[in-house]
Amino acid sequence: MSAPAPELSVLLPAFNEEESLPVVWGELRAVLDALARPAEVIFVDDGSADATPGIVRAFRAADPRVRLVRLAANAGLSAALDAGFRRARGQIVVTLDSDLQNDPRDIPRMLASLEGYDAVTGWRQQRDDPWLKRVSSKVANRIRNTITREHVHDSACTLRVIRRGCLPCLPRFRGFHRFVPTLLRLAGCRVLELPVGHRARRFGVSHYGIRNRAFVAFEDLLAVRWMQSRWLRYDASEEP
Repeated sequence: MSAPAPELSVLLPAFNEEESLPVVWGELRAVLDALARPAEVIFVDDGSADATPGIVRAFRAADPRVRLVRLAANAGLSAALDAGFRRARGQIVVTLDSDLQNDPRDIPRMLASLEGYDAVTGWRQQRDDPWLKRVSSKVANRIRNTITREHVHDSACTLRVIRRGCLPCLPRFRGFHRFVPTLLRLAGCRVLELPVGHRARRFGVSHYGIRNRAFVAFEDLLAVRWMQSRWLRYDASEEP
């Protein structure tokens, strides 16, 4: 017999995060134990070349809540999130980074704020990043809001709490992870932005930078604006 579906599914995409994983799992495990809600934790290995999968296997051996999903090759954050979304069984899906920059201790407050909303997305109000990354992020969010005619403080924060019923109506494409609040609203979901903590990267280097994401992110932005302009909107009813 299959195990009963958990209430929460926590997704952590991971790409070469062997040093961060033991720390983030210790923090997350403490939060989940305190919540005392049935949960599963899905680590999605995005084609790591280090010990990431072996470390997650050790977590799984010690804690039945842990699951491991592996991508055959590095495919990016959007693909890793999609792979996790497709396998999540909980009624509420939580996503966060594995690099320790998101704080798992924000999760209970986000869950409490979900009442009356379909999703709560994090807003890294005080970012602990190098100045160039902070400035580029502010510029990117301003451009996104201008083109999409939205007002989202932090579109790309991975720390999110989403009702699983919203996931089928979330368009998936390479780069969709940068626009989740806008895409959810486009589908008619009620979205709340909530200030969350942000921490400096402790291990390794960032996998994203201005050079490797600026042009493709702008292409994705134009695609989102096209979707907004072409989205089907109508009222219909069937006569008895």
